[in-house]
Amino acid sequence: MEVRLDPDRSLREQPELGHNRWSPELEPIASVEPGDELTLELRDSMDGQVTPGTTDEELLELKAVSHVLTGPVEVVGADPGDLLELDILGYTTADFGWTAVLPGAGLLGDLVERPSLVRWRIAGGLARSDDLPGIAVAASTHAGVIGVGPSPKLVGQVLRRESVLADAGRPVRLPDPETAFPGRVRDGLRTIPPRENGGNLDVRDLTAGARLLLPVHVPGGLLSAGDLHFAQGDGEVSLYAIETSGSITVRAAVRKRPHWLPRFPAYEAPPRPPRAVFATTGIPLTDHGENRWADLNLAARRALLELIAWLRAERGYDFGQAYALASVACELRISQVVDVPNVLVSAALPLDVFSA
Repeated sequence: MEVRLDPDRSLREQPELGHNRWSPELEPIASVEPGDELTLELRDSMDGQVTPGTTDEELLELKAVSHVLTGPVEVVGADPGDLLELDILGYTTADFGWTAVLPGAGLLGDLVERPSLVRWRIAGGLARSDDLPGIAVAASTHAGVIGVGPSPKLVGQVLRRESVLADAGRPVRLPDPETAFPGRVRDGLRTIPPRENGGNLDVRDLTAGARLLLPVHVPGGLLSAGDLHFAQGDGEVSLYAIETSGSITVRAAVRKRPHWLPRFPAYEAPPRPPRAVFATTGIPLTDHGENRWADLNLAARRALLELIAWLRAERGYDFGQAYALASVACELRISQVVDVPNVLVSAALPLDVFSA
């Protein structure tokens, strides 16, 4: 089974083939039997708005579309309480990708003064860019967003807990009918965070050869995917990977009444190739030097800022270039969480990125 998109139209202009909200109100666009192969064509996270001719300043003028997802597809026989097993068989990508650095976006967005864009040429399993000279990023192609439909009960739970965060002033995106498509999902969940049904997992290990386990919440499972990444660092720290379009091919199976039903997605992944790295580390200190108790976010920020400082001093990149490179290639690693108060995060950059 293949779901193909019209290459001359955005997915938003093809609402019969996709959506940008998680909702139990969605109708399946296709149906597959367990064991069938399914190929979904995918748009990049901005639905084709970014092109090789896009300028840095034009990034701020793009329409907010959230993630655009192809689907949902019914898997026959999948029922609530079952486990959907997806063998990821392969991906294709376009020959163009992009990475954005925007004020307010990502782990260091408060330090970004102006937008910048890295435009990538993808060929031969590598991405290169004139905007980041001397860099070649190897493929770790995966769907950033992949998940199943939420039940009405789960939607209610999510809205209650995320509304508490929004009321506390956190930048949580609640339902917004103005940007939702198709119209029947105007009250659906936004696609930014991952949840029990999967969604915006951004797991770079979900490459070809991986197996993803998704708990089923609605009849048929209602599988969707999007947000294709040619490559991404562990952490996707600027909020953007090497965003691209292409396709995913999976084989679906259903585990009926499994002995273990995870609350959240789980996965098996093929081994990563060994790579030499240079790594910086960070502990939970604020920008003003105050020590916080076991704060992994602050430790990650410190490690990332150290890596960016090294890239600027040793390689001559500006802040935006270094931030983008970290987002697509750096591996944020939790090195330890027990030596309180100072948990340690490492920011490891594979040295082969400098082989261009």
